[in-house]
Amino acid sequence: MTSMQPTISKTFTDFFDSEKASGILLIVCTMVSLAFANSAFGTAYTGFWHLVFFGLSVEQWINDALMAVFFLFIGLELERELYIGELSNFKHALLPIIAALGGIGVPTLIHFMLNSGTPTQAGASIPMATDIAFALGVLALLGSRVPASLKIFLTALAVMDDLGAIIVIALFYTAQLSVAHLLSALAVFAVLLMLNRLFRVMSLIPYLLGGLLMWFLMLKSGVHATITGVLLAFAIPFTATVEDETSPSYRLEHVLHKPVAFIVLPIFALANTGIVINAGWQQGLMSANGTGIIAGLVLGKPVGIVALSFIAVITGMCRLPADLNWRHICGAGMLAGIGFTMSIFITSLAFSGNAETVNAAKIAILVASLCSGVFGYMWLKFCRGTERLD
Repeated sequence: MTSMQPTISKTFTDFFDSEKASGILLIVCTMVSLAFANSAFGTAYTGFWHLVFFGLSVEQWINDALMAVFFLFIGLELERELYIGELSNFKHALLPIIAALGGIGVPTLIHFMLNSGTPTQAGASIPMATDIAFALGVLALLGSRVPASLKIFLTALAVMDDLGAIIVIALFYTAQLSVAHLLSALAVFAVLLMLNRLFRVMSLIPYLLGGLLMWFLMLKSGVHATITGVLLAFAIPFTATVEDETSPSYRLEHVLHKPVAFIVLPIFALANTGIVINAGWQQGLMSANGTGIIAGLVLGKPVGIVALSFIAVITGMCRLPADLNWRHICGAGMLAGIGFTMSIFITSLAFSGNAETVNAAKIAILVASLCSGVFGYMWLKFCRGTERLD
């Protein structure tokens, strides 16, 4: 087998560097939010997020509008990976794609088996996603102890996880559907695609204005409005050459990079981790829902990722990158159990209107994410490598 070290683009290096700082900021915001929610100001703090402006609460504006910007960034990132990144080569893309399928399917199955037929069955998708910022933040702490390929593998895996979560949100967490508004939103999307593919309009202005209209129509349709971000990303022109700064997609991704990492996600954390820890909170962890979330993230993620990756490699479907071994894949699987942002986001959709269940689920997510981060870090730092088997 030819040994070949991966080339990491400047875009990826910048992305990874920002994720380190963003992960630390997310931890700080989470701690601040938890402290305020459980202080003498707790009622005022949690009440603030439910104040209504222009028909939506502050929390809804964050989860429906600001998070659409987050999904736009994820979509642009995915578009870049598909054109010129790790996912542009089918052989290279196949391993993280297969791994992501295992990381989505096994945790979902674990939660479903424990909660089937109960009111918390709707939370089956909570443990399916990986928080890119936190996972790469933990990986960054290991520095040169981990190879470059592992950073790329985990990023591609997390992106595919997020894509799976986006699809699940669109299919299973839709409120009352307004077909007219949905078709109107898709019509706007079609117009934006024509501006790109047929007329080669390279200015970002018509795409952003069309995106705002599409967001409003999608919000009215009942389909979660954050899906607009991903659709808009794939409507924006991308010039498929490495680091082409004239590409509208490239320019917008770099404009959004730091605002998403240092404004959007921290605000989301402040709004969604104001968890009131009451007496007996441990009972929520031992409930079917809490157990499903923790088992799904802490056990299901690494088992699913490693199992499907192993099958794909030994059957010859794909190969491990030259500088990776199974110790690295196991560690990546553990870090993928850091659900946080997307898991909390799906929780708010799955149990909307049931504050007690949402609160208990968020505690389970925090516990599971903390365990996954610690286990993954310790594993990659201290465990010896294994043979490649390919």
